[in-house]
Amino acid sequence: MSAKKDEKSAEATTEAAAGQAPAPAQQQQQVKVNDDNIVASYANFCRVSSTPEELILDLGLNPQPLDPSNTEITVGQRIILNHYTAKRLLSALSMALQRHEQAFGVLETDIRKRVVQKS
Repeated sequence: MSAKKDEKSAEATTEAAAGQAPAPAQQQQQVKVNDDNIVASYANFCRVSSTPEELILDLGLNPQPLDPSNTEITVGQRIILNHYTAKRLLSALSMALQRHEQAFGVLETDIRKRVVQKS
């Protein structure tokens, strides 16, 4: 990625030297994030629902992931996103998971396949 930054810097320098302003798409935006009052929580359950205007993510804790029958899951967080933000989140999560799987191997999402049976 640093090569891309160098290319953008070189292009901006070339444009500035030619008397042109850099294109808006090439400008980097910095967003300051204040996480002083953040509350972290763990979730091993996710339910996704949608309306025409928004996507709703319910996150909670499943106390019995091996036996989902008759288990009551308490939703601890509900995140409501517009579809544009949801798509950006999908892309960011996809990239993060690809990097993780490249480093540590493929993630098996079926918990029954991950459990090692004692003989």
